[in-house]
Amino acid sequence: MSIKLNEIRDNPGARKERMRVGRGIGSGKGKTAGRGQKGQKSRSGVAIKGFEGGQMPLHMRLPKRGFNNPFGKDFAEVNLGMVQKFIDAKKLDGKKDIDHAALKAAGLARGGKDGVRLLAKGEITAKVKFIVAGASKGAIEAVEKAGGKVEVLPKAQPEHEKKAERAAANKAAKADKQK
Repeated sequence: MSIKLNEIRDNPGARKERMRVGRGIGSGKGKTAGRGQKGQKSRSGVAIKGFEGGQMPLHMRLPKRGFNNPFGKDFAEVNLGMVQKFIDAKKLDGKKDIDHAALKAAGLARGGKDGVRLLAKGEITAKVKFIVAGASKGAIEAVEKAGGKVEVLPKAQPEHEKKAERAAANKAAKADKQK
């Protein structure tokens, strides 16, 4: 038996035509189109995620864990040992000041929208000046022992403190006007 390219087709019954719903009572899928009657799920576009038929859903039965501090700072933590490694590999220039931009360019600091925090893990032998948002006592001591310097940037004033100062200034200005 020879097969010709123009005679190739699926086996009979391999492809089933889709059911056209809502096309009259005689079709078997008329009126409610196989959705039953009434209610939210008989309408289109409904997916009730996590609903367990009125039983308390699993995600609500499990205990809550942890705490997300709304005032927490996001620092990119950098260890002195890694900085020394990058200086030895010529990925960081030890003669220039090392700040957040330099560490990010070298691929050492990822993230850290509030700046870089220097940590004392590892050893540093290069005489380097760091300009960072924060540093541990051990890191500052290690850098100064190697002949370098750590400059910690001043902390930015929190927004709620700025608002309180503005409110106090406005109150004082009003009191001066009334006099």
